[in-house]
Amino acid sequence: MTAVAPPARRATWFSWLLLLLGAFGFAAVWVLASLYTGRQLGWMAVLGALDIAWMLRLGGWQRGWGRMLAGVGATAAIVIASNWFIAATQLGGMLGLDPWDSAMRLGWHHAWILVTLANHAMDAVWITVGLLVAAWLSR
Repeated sequence: MTAVAPPARRATWFSWLLLLLGAFGFAAVWVLASLYTGRQLGWMAVLGALDIAWMLRLGGWQRGWGRMLAGVGATAAIVIASNWFIAATQLGGMLGLDPWDSAMRLGWHHAWILVTLANHAMDAVWITVGLLVAAWLSR
């Protein structure tokens, strides 16, 4: 008698919800830790990749390219959202704005300048390692 493989599961709305909550929740933790320490904390990208890979497995995502692309995309979203809100919060604090208002008023070009000035070469290395870890563990 041969073992029959279970039918392939598709990502459900709960799987997507879990992925979004994991990504936005980790981005919030990264922003708070960065504002507390006064540093960009690029190494948090690796922890974010680990968190996303765990969320994808908890959500029951089917193995393969789709899960890997979702993991890399969610990790990239964590990096972008974290850096955006770190820059917006620091700038908004000087202008008397709360973080959300500052983030909504921050333009792409200004955000790019602030993020490139704040991140060092080692932060870029950590972000790249984080994306590679996301690709490896999410496959």
